[in-house]
Amino acid sequence: MVMSTFQRWSSAVFLALAFLAILSPANRAWAVLQVDVSRGNVEPLPIAIPDFIPVRPVQTKDGSLEAIGGQIASVVSADLLRSGLFRPLDRSAFISQPQSADIRPRFANWRAIASQALVTGQVDMRSDGLMVAEFRLWDVLSEAQLTGLRYTAQPGDWRRIAHKIADSIYERLTGEDGYFDSRVVYIAESGSRINRRKRLAIMDQDGHNHLFLTNGDDLVLTPRFSPNRQEITYLAYYNDKPRVYLYNLDTGKHEVLGDFPNMTFAPRFSPDGDRVIMSLAENGNSDIYEMDLRTRRVRRLTSHPGIDTSPSYSPDGRHVVFNSNRGGSQQLYVMRADGSNVERISFGGGRYATPVWSPRGDLIAFTKIGDSKFRIGVMKPDGSGERVLTDSYQDEGPTWSPNGRVLMFFRLSPESGQTTLRSVDLTGYNERLVPTPLDASDPAWSPILEK
Repeated sequence: MVMSTFQRWSSAVFLALAFLAILSPANRAWAVLQVDVSRGNVEPLPIAIPDFIPVRPVQTKDGSLEAIGGQIASVVSADLLRSGLFRPLDRSAFISQPQSADIRPRFANWRAIASQALVTGQVDMRSDGLMVAEFRLWDVLSEAQLTGLRYTAQPGDWRRIAHKIADSIYERLTGEDGYFDSRVVYIAESGSRINRRKRLAIMDQDGHNHLFLTNGDDLVLTPRFSPNRQEITYLAYYNDKPRVYLYNLDTGKHEVLGDFPNMTFAPRFSPDGDRVIMSLAENGNSDIYEMDLRTRRVRRLTSHPGIDTSPSYSPDGRHVVFNSNRGGSQQLYVMRADGSNVERISFGGGRYATPVWSPRGDLIAFTKIGDSKFRIGVMKPDGSGERVLTDSYQDEGPTWSPNGRVLMFFRLSPESGQTTLRSVDLTGYNERLVPTPLDASDPAWSPILEK
């Protein structure tokens, strides 16, 4: 039942998605509005996002166009608000409402409520049953149109349209790639601490469209997305045997990556999606191995009496970061993808775990353990520039947003014992709770979904 539900949801996304730029070169030249994402504690940009206007009063099985237009505007507002870079204005303060996305706004009305940016949009239905959603982004002060796009999709895909619109606005005003049209796979937890039930779950990055992918009969851990396929790797205990599995989101099929006689854990995909890197434990020790998914051939990358685990590729696939106690305490090391030239990079005191390379290649995120706390931090690949972004009792398991500007992780509360998902940007100032129906751990952020 759950599997068929997910398959319908996955295959229904954007039967048709068309992009139509409606920005003139002349307007682009006048655009001066820009948000600096590199500054800490930046003052959010005031932006007005009225409901998207229905061109005609049409009723669909997913609701009226008027209702869908309002929902799109609400999701766009929520996405931008969570980024910490934008402050959507209260709609009750609006002096006027746009009559059409094709009509030039009365900018004086928006300047009067201190809005610096304005989004106007409309929705319509085609004769073939597809919905068309169109928006324009305006610089209120210079009265210039910054960008405009038109999307075509099934009416039920209005939420994905909203995420794509938020991405477009974010990209135009920050100069960075967006990250809202993406998903998160994680471990949903329930039950007592001594009898914990753990299920594989997936949702949009904002917590909506939530689905369970496994029923909880078998323990599952450490899910990770493929960078270019609808696949997830994860660790599962089936008949009390730990194995790394490959899960195809399109077909709902699971397969064991290999019949290893010992424990395998911490799987991650290579940047091209053709290989999986993992740890294999044998005789109380663990080393790092790489498997070619096409041939199923396994190659050993490390051979050391210390415990080597939690490997993660660099975005170009040329290096691997991992943690090891080979130097006496748990630290971070970088090596070439063939296992050569191993170098320690963490020297900040305490222990380091769960490293993961940024998709931008400029930073490595990690869990730092010290002073009876677990914190999320980042450093450059050479170990310089270390910064701790969170300060709580137990924050673990960072995962990067597709644009490399936000981290998601899980937090254990010492008072309640509850585990929750959180996000924080690279400034460390914008921390947010990510809603989940149950306790949550081990998040993994997907790449941006296909167009």
